[in-house]
Amino acid sequence: MESNFEDFKGQIRGEIILPENENYNESRKVYNAMIDKKPGMIVKCVDVADVIACVNYGRENNMLLAVRGGGHNGGGLGICDGGLVIDLSGIKFVRVDTSENTVRVGGGNVWGEVDHGTHPFGLAVPAGIISTTGVGGLTLGGGVGHLSRKYGLTIDNLLEADMVLANGSFVTVNASQNSDLFWAIRGGGGNFGIVTSFKFQAHPVKNVIGGPTLWPIEKTEEIMEWYHDFIHNAEEDLNGFVATMVIPGPPFPEFLHMNKYCGIVWCYTGDPSRFDELFQVVRDKNPVFEHVGPMPYPAIQSMFDGLYPKGMQWYWRADYFTDIGPEARKQHKKFGSEIPTPFSTMHMYPISGAASKPGPADTPWAYRSAKYAGVFVGVDHDPANADKLTRWAKGYQEALHPYSSGGAYINFMMDEGQERVKASYGQNYDRLVDIKTKYDPGNLFRVNQNIKPRS
Repeated sequence: MESNFEDFKGQIRGEIILPENENYNESRKVYNAMIDKKPGMIVKCVDVADVIACVNYGRENNMLLAVRGGGHNGGGLGICDGGLVIDLSGIKFVRVDTSENTVRVGGGNVWGEVDHGTHPFGLAVPAGIISTTGVGGLTLGGGVGHLSRKYGLTIDNLLEADMVLANGSFVTVNASQNSDLFWAIRGGGGNFGIVTSFKFQAHPVKNVIGGPTLWPIEKTEEIMEWYHDFIHNAEEDLNGFVATMVIPGPPFPEFLHMNKYCGIVWCYTGDPSRFDELFQVVRDKNPVFEHVGPMPYPAIQSMFDGLYPKGMQWYWRADYFTDIGPEARKQHKKFGSEIPTPFSTMHMYPISGAASKPGPADTPWAYRSAKYAGVFVGVDHDPANADKLTRWAKGYQEALHPYSSGGAYINFMMDEGQERVKASYGQNYDRLVDIKTKYDPGNLFRVNQNIKPRS
């Protein structure tokens, strides 16, 4: 084993971090401070050769492998106890091709870096709502965000990927090469290999009109009823996700601080001269606060970054929903009125427009007919509040679950068991199992929302 490790060290250009190293404790930290795992080794890869060497070493030595891209994973699935963490944060590049409006991105990039690279060309790739989110994790799980109604999910804009498989081989996957794998990674998570680069279709988005509108939490039922009818009939240039939230402090005005609200965060990609007319129906609902205006697209993508730095306590729950009926609206008002910490929140992201157009089996993302991807997150800086925020998030999701579609968006899930994973893939689960069995029969890649191979 010792000589084996020496051979391995000789194959790695990046940094190998062991428990005895001075930077070990800092290096094992992840975005969610509720996760405290101690791997046997962290390898900060700088190229594909490093990744191949790590996969081969881990497989040959029967090590548990975890893959860390941007490091955001709410469930802490970018790290493991005792095993080998393959850290892709050194594999970063953003290369824009204006002849096709495409962009190639490294497996370790975060979305803010992609936005920085594409924005000067007046282009954007549909992603999430926080620019510090990793490209890899968000993409492999689906990718819901500000541009979903106009340009679809992130996976709907993935054209190609380079991957290292469980046997250490390197493949390119797209519609014509390894098409079964290409289908599987568009929503199937990190189950099938390690993606070292992505190629995306970008779209003409430079500036948007966006920002939040807020109503007192007491108006939650009224606003959600109106919003449900409005958003799914609105033109696809307009996106808005609905939330229950607390305003924790600046940059919001002082009169809002520490009060609870039902809010909608808007993003409009259409003709600016038409916006006021289109948005008047929102203003007619008399929000107590509106901060909606023109901004560069990277600004709306990074609007909430400062509120959610690395190192907070996070607990996630999720469900898909096809409606926000009267009983569900009552629960939203109830739990929205009981938000335990200033950073805890509930978001419902609309799945309509372009996001709803692919068929349910076109990608593993099975819930194209749902109207919302809902997430319930308890968040705080203080570890002493971990139990309180966890109870609230669990209680909120469990109260809404009877009105859900059954599964959940995997990027919003903790470790919730195999049945929840199966439910989240629905009719696509068996096909994913077939592909998993073909490419990773030993389940080497299992620190994820795991799709187990057939034995």
